[in-house]
Amino acid sequence: MCGIVGYIGKRDVAPLLLEGLARLEYRGYDSAGMVVTSPKSSGLKMVKAKGRVRDLEARVPKRFTGTTGIAHTRWATHGAPSDINSHPHLDPENKVAVVHNGIVDNAQELRAKLEADGVVFASETDTEVITHLIARSPAETLEEKVREALKAIEGTYGIAVMHADFNDRIVVARNGSPVILGIGEKEMLVASDVAALIAHTRQVVTLDDGEMATLKADDFRTYTTSGASTTATPETVEWEAASYDMGGHDTFMHKEISEQPDAVDRVLRGRIDDRFSTVHLGGLNLDPREARTIRRIKILGCGTSYHAGLIGAGLIESMARIPADAEPASEFRYRNPVVDPDTLYIAVSQSGETYDVLAAVQELKRKGARVLGVVNVVGSAIAREADGGVYVHAGPEVCVVSTKCFTNTVVAFALLALHLGRIRDLSVTDGKRIIEGLRKLPAQIEEILKNEDEIKQLAEEYAGAQSMMFIGRVRGYPVALEASLKLKEISYIHAEAYPASELKHGPLALIEPALPTVAIVPDDDLLEKNRAALEEIKARSGRILAVAHQEQEKADHTIVVPKNEDELDAILMGIPLQLFAYHTALAMGRDIDKPRNLAKSVTVE
Repeated sequence: MCGIVGYIGKRDVAPLLLEGLARLEYRGYDSAGMVVTSPKSSGLKMVKAKGRVRDLEARVPKRFTGTTGIAHTRWATHGAPSDINSHPHLDPENKVAVVHNGIVDNAQELRAKLEADGVVFASETDTEVITHLIARSPAETLEEKVREALKAIEGTYGIAVMHADFNDRIVVARNGSPVILGIGEKEMLVASDVAALIAHTRQVVTLDDGEMATLKADDFRTYTTSGASTTATPETVEWEAASYDMGGHDTFMHKEISEQPDAVDRVLRGRIDDRFSTVHLGGLNLDPREARTIRRIKILGCGTSYHAGLIGAGLIESMARIPADAEPASEFRYRNPVVDPDTLYIAVSQSGETYDVLAAVQELKRKGARVLGVVNVVGSAIAREADGGVYVHAGPEVCVVSTKCFTNTVVAFALLALHLGRIRDLSVTDGKRIIEGLRKLPAQIEEILKNEDEIKQLAEEYAGAQSMMFIGRVRGYPVALEASLKLKEISYIHAEAYPASELKHGPLALIEPALPTVAIVPDDDLLEKNRAALEEIKARSGRILAVAHQEQEKADHTIVVPKNEDELDAILMGIPLQLFAYHTALAMGRDIDKPRNLAKSVTVE
């Protein structure tokens, strides 16, 4: 969602802030701005612009210097994209500057009270409420002013605050939206994502909800919003700055698709136990006796993570024989679900900060449920809240749409299913068979990627479609859902996914030559059923693109993928459809890494 960058030290801050904002562009935004000052300055200097970071950079005056500053990229929630609604927000006396990620739920109520007291608002945003509350606080220190303001706030926030009268510090706070401190040599940084810090330091501290920090050039301290000191130990970030560069590719999406063989190898590395035909997942914090008491598994995620969860539920049922299902976390948390003590809940999130998933985790924990996390970002909120879990080790994913993290998440579910299955009733022979299949995945993904030119030609042929249908059965249906989502996200072509078995129950009415169908046709026990669906479509003059293990006679085109074990085929069948969506969008001239209206890490409702 929105992005925050801040710095205090001795360097000229404006170029550093612009660089940090550029590294956060993938999160999605519509405007940007920054405020700077220095110990020798008598006030705050601000520049803001609707549009991209390059639009902000073009507006920066030549003498826009300082050694302390905060900056922001905004994704509109309250008020349309505009210069005025951009962050930072200043009070009328230009003493207080605030950047904010999140939503103030009681903004209208607070705004009405402030306006009744004579405050004139410059913007339509909820964030400006925070600025005025801090500016009007009679407290003597900036920390106390911020704490007093936050007492009145209901909602989520990650904020960074500067004050002209306290220009030796930046005060930050977190509640539901990421805030990460970067610890440097006689300089300190803050950001909402480690991507903005990694070029300057690999030592970071991640704030917890309800935690604040004061940054000075040579020191930092953390404490709660009630003022109690907390202990913060810096951790070393695993990835280097080069991981956030395109590495010779035209887009991050293309780079990340191409990284999948290495990414899958990474999630498998060190986890396979050949002796017992199982895997080691030390972070689960779930011993075999506890694992055998599980009667049901509920997987929660949003968007792509939900689709990975659907595949994961199928893997768990087939290998571990535990009833499992997946549900959008955004729905689960609002339907007053029955929380069963014999159910294991699994929260899935690439960023580990997805607000709907995090809120579901917190509600489940409040009700005494056992929750595991399947996340990519080490130390993220969900990773810290959960009782245990599995890191998917996909590496940094910069493109708004997820590719390699989706694949690694499904592989992580395969590992979890194998682990639980071997504790229960999965035989040594089947365990060995699945392990051999897992080991084949990186080379098989490489084989698929070598056919990119063929997939590109197909994408260009189908790019003129106004709408597309994706179908699959059982294991193939979640693949169809994810492929449909990918196409929608980056090409803006309307696409729908249905179980192939549901064609007769309505969707056949849509079939015509102008509506292509992408069919997932694995060579498994449902092969003939899937071929019958192709017959139905062809009988109605529908165009068909099949993804299969062998050429399909009824399809107009077939993308052939390598065969693995039946349980693992879904992992491979999604890869060519990532490339299909990519090249369709490329043929249509779309902004692939930053699709319209979307953000990478959804940290608000």
